[in-house]
Amino acid sequence: MLKRFETERLILRTMQTDDLDAIFQIWGSAEVMKYCGGASTKERIQRSIEFYQRLQAEKGYSVYTVLLKEAFAIAGVCGFNPGENTEEAELLYHFNQRHWGKGYAAEAAAACVTDIRNNNPRIRKIIAAVDPANPASGKVLSKIGMATAGMKWFDDTQQEELCFELDLT
Repeated sequence: MLKRFETERLILRTMQTDDLDAIFQIWGSAEVMKYCGGASTKERIQRSIEFYQRLQAEKGYSVYTVLLKEAFAIAGVCGFNPGENTEEAELLYHFNQRHWGKGYAAEAAAACVTDIRNNNPRIRKIIAAVDPANPASGKVLSKIGMATAGMKWFDDTQQEELCFELDLT
């Protein structure tokens, strides 16, 4: 099922197999992913695209491909992973470096929060984690109304990260 929604400048839609090369420019970039466990391979990204297609079909949310309306070019990805329980969703966003500093992450993240709030009543809380060395990401979360909830250890990154929450109830 293809989901699509828009903001003033962006189109967000379900990831497609044809997005692989553009998403590789994001998730395969050491610079983009330096605070998120490092660059990925095309094979892993292909599996991620398939996972997010299934997640969208099964749960009604996922991580979406973010396109610029003016150029219809892929600028990034934004959306949700399942949280620690069925009432939580974890927000994430990654953008191609050439699109940093333009407000796209906050615009896309806010649209994703609005969409999940309006279409997934079982999701009662949005969570997110940020590497403390990446304050720009924390600013995005604060800008969309998420509040800091303390530090938490993450095994996948082998460090404590700053956690954010947004109660949707």
